[in-house]
Amino acid sequence: MARARAGLRIGNASGFYGDRFAAVREMLTGGPLDVLTGDYLAELTMLILARDRLKDPSLGYARTFLRQMEECLGLARERGVRIVVNAGGLNPARLAGELRKLAQRHGIAAAVAHVEGDDLLPRSTELGLPDGLLAANAYLGAFGIAACLAEGADIVVTGRVTDAALVAGPAIAHFGWTPADLDALAGAVVAGHVLECGAQATGGNYAFFREHDVTRPGFPIAELHADGSSVITKHPDTGGAVTTGTVTAQLLYETSGERYLGPDVTARLDSVRLTQEGPDRVRIDGVRGEAPPPTLKVGLNRLGGHRNEVVFVLTGLDIEAKAALVQRQLADALPPGQRPAELRWTLARTDHPDAATEETASALLRLTARDPDPAKVGRGLGKAAVELGLAGYPGFHLTAPPGPGAPYGVFTAAHVDAKAVEHTAVLPDGRRLSIPPVPVTAQPAQPPRPEETPRLPEVLPRTPTRRAPLGLVAGARSGDKGGDANLGVWARDEDGWRWLAHTLTIDLLRELLPETADLPVTRHLLPNLCAVNFVITGLLGEGVAAQHRFDPQAKALGEWLRSRHVDIPEILLDRPEILLDRPEILLDRPEILLDRPEILLDRPATPLDSPEAQL
Repeated sequence: MARARAGLRIGNASGFYGDRFAAVREMLTGGPLDVLTGDYLAELTMLILARDRLKDPSLGYARTFLRQMEECLGLARERGVRIVVNAGGLNPARLAGELRKLAQRHGIAAAVAHVEGDDLLPRSTELGLPDGLLAANAYLGAFGIAACLAEGADIVVTGRVTDAALVAGPAIAHFGWTPADLDALAGAVVAGHVLECGAQATGGNYAFFREHDVTRPGFPIAELHADGSSVITKHPDTGGAVTTGTVTAQLLYETSGERYLGPDVTARLDSVRLTQEGPDRVRIDGVRGEAPPPTLKVGLNRLGGHRNEVVFVLTGLDIEAKAALVQRQLADALPPGQRPAELRWTLARTDHPDAATEETASALLRLTARDPDPAKVGRGLGKAAVELGLAGYPGFHLTAPPGPGAPYGVFTAAHVDAKAVEHTAVLPDGRRLSIPPVPVTAQPAQPPRPEETPRLPEVLPRTPTRRAPLGLVAGARSGDKGGDANLGVWARDEDGWRWLAHTLTIDLLRELLPETADLPVTRHLLPNLCAVNFVITGLLGEGVAAQHRFDPQAKALGEWLRSRHVDIPEILLDRPEILLDRPEILLDRPEILLDRPEILLDRPATPLDSPEAQL
């Protein structure tokens, strides 16, 4: 059972490799913290680090973090803040060694530990993993981190652990949780998931960003308690906002159904309760946990081949005909033996009729070529495109000269028995502590029992509707999981949820996003969050590194959906927060101002307030 102890204040200073460099200092100086975490790894990052390691075996870690510690390690020790990061990447032992050298060089007393065992590449044959891999890393849990902290570590660096483990590990060490404390562990995992992407929890990438000043949002903090509940907040006087909306958006990011599987616990997202306690304070409680699956997810990275891209600019009239001409000419210019295995054409109609500038009169025709042979996507392809310069459509030019092509990566996932992975905590004194897998597991992907199946809310009564963008009444957050896309959509109140749950079906999603029409789509209901969460299988091809589509990580998929027009009940649209932001609705429906004059009471006069606009 958990020990009764004071709460634990955990901050985040990085959501990806390349995030705001100054965030570490900002978090250390902005207010009190017990632990500062940083997430530096993603599917694409592991491929980047693998290529670094190929060039130099001493590399393979996030070098940015080492530079941040040059600046801030002394500050962290002065303030008693412990640091937990996954910046070790493919070489946590080397990063730990470099940190010890840094501390010694600056005369700082800092106990450094690291977690290893996730790197399965040397054992790929033994474990039945495919050939030709650049990296194979198991997603470890939080108990190795906890062991390092319990043994006095001031800094813990890991390789590939689950993102939420960076928060759950310190909580385990602080509160004394065991693998049997499933609900508390699940609560910490949910808090860790909210923190892991940094400013995405404080208004970054937020659908309703116009409601807050997000010029420079602060980074999030979780105040964790012994029962696993938490309050998400941020340092005072930092930008952005922490609201039930910003937290909901992050909870939906890169998740799927009601069960969020992990190596330590399965967190039930359908049990999460959010409460706005005050400005920039959102309580998370009620989280239930179940036993984790008996396997660990393994991220596999390999080279998929070589790719190149040529972008033709089409200006003015006859855009479609010009695009068709380029495609015919290039097909004729590439002999069968030199033609890449895949040629994909995409026409982006960025042109406007009667445009005032040449740029806004132009469309972009993008050619993407892929082939295992670098020669077929290299100089020969570029030469064929350039030779059309004086023989093609009128106004022929390219956005840039064709390059030589480059290798692209492929990410896939596998699963191995958790007992086969040697999860090891390497303590500050050099001792190696083996971390056993959790003793009780459950089979993954259990079908929900009838009493657990989320029930649809009561249908919103039929009222007049208006054709308008979905995003006026719903938020969305989207992202990638390998080749699949995740798309979470939430309503902002109960009436909106009653409408959304019955309206945004898989069939309507396919209609609104035609790219999904022929792909498997799964829809999950999360009533506590007033949300539906879609998983679109295969939308991203072979993952982000393969650059399969225009938005290879599906980051803006949710915003595309929000821009699509649907029939929305007028009772959801006729609300002050929407009407003030969207004055075009008032122009078309002036009777709203007569019925609801309070809309204008707190607003400076504008041309919309004129008698002509109201009548």
